[in-house]
Amino acid sequence: MRLDKYLKVARIIKRRTVANDACDTEHVEVNGRRAKASYDVKIGDIIKITFGEKTLTLRVLDVREHVAKGDASLLYEVIGE
Repeated sequence: MRLDKYLKVARIIKRRTVANDACDTEHVEVNGRRAKASYDVKIGDIIKITFGEKTLTLRVLDVREHVAKGDASLLYEVIGE
């Protein structure tokens, strides 16, 4: 699954276009490297997202096309904030 879509499905970022912009402006890293929106997310990937002064680091636990709102947090594990 594309990185921008994963961030939206997991409800880390509310809209796919915003997730795409975050990738384009180099606010997203996967496994220590800047990632494009087209990056193919895999289980075990470490995603680091910078929101201004704040940084969110998470590990991908599952990749699904569709998920209920209540189950979105089961797709990842927060490692650091």
